Amino acid sequence: MKLLRVGAAGAERPHVIGPDGRVRDASGITSDFDPAFVAGGGLDRLRAGLASLPVVETGAQRIGPPVARAGKIVCIGLNYRNHAKESGMAIPTEPIIFMKAPNTVVGPTDDVRIPRGSSKTDWEVELCVWIGRRASYVEDERSALQYVAGYAISNDVSEREFQLERGGQWDKGKSCDTFNPLGPWMVTRDEIDDVQALGMWLDVDGVRQQTGHTGDMIFGVAHIVWYVSQFMVLEPGDLINTGTPAGVGMGFTPPRFLRPGQEIRLGIDGLGEQRSRTVATP
Repeated sequence: MKLLRVGAAGAERPHVIGPDGRVRDASGITSDFDPAFVAGGGLDRLRAGLASLPVVETGAQRIGPPVARAGKIVCIGLNYRNHAKESGMAIPTEPIIFMKAPNTVVGPTDDVRIPRGSSKTDWEVELCVWIGRRASYVEDERSALQYVAGYAISNDVSEREFQLERGGQWDKGKSCDTFNPLGPWMVTRDEIDDVQALGMWLDVDGVRQQTGHTGDMIFGVAHIVWYVSQFMVLEPGDLINTGTPAGVGMGFTPPRFLRPGQEIRLGIDGLGEQRSRTVATP
């Protein structure tokens, strides 16, 4: 199944796309795709009741983030060798973990705001993991994917000066308003045969900047879920951004950074496509 939320910001309604490709209103089963839904067996209820849900036309309505109210967003840095190389940083021997504020999440066609004072806002296409079960000290990688409910596209937008040149940790360059467009769908785990076999790409103003493949991750999804659970409890509804391939703006010579009025398109095999515009922060 593909979960999506449709409607104005703050008033989205849950919808689901089943195997027949038709959009159905899921509000008869749940009020939202939030942590309580995924923790309480909501996906099983949705599968069982799918055929009875009314088919709807969403038309030109806004598509919001596919899930609501993530407790935390855990991010994995430098998880592709070619990205670490272009960044001038060492290949990590263990996953680099940082956090992104949950209120950065916006819909897949919402505007991306260039922060006040920014000169180095950058793009990053990433595979996002949605946690479906409480994960604490997961025993091994073989069981780690059982804690995953689904996958989505994330654009881990980053302000490189704030992140790397202003002291402290990376979080303040990662947590600006609108810095995590998510979706269009949350695709349930059973629909993805091999999460390490997905192509990914990102264009800015129609020019390809990133081309990658989840098989090139240094640390695969199963390892990441296992590893993170050794240091913090992953709760249902949490998100993990798993890193980006080469082609980010700071990796070019000279660097290429975002400015207001540009279009960002990105996609991952089986997970759909995003299209955002950049605007100045008022």
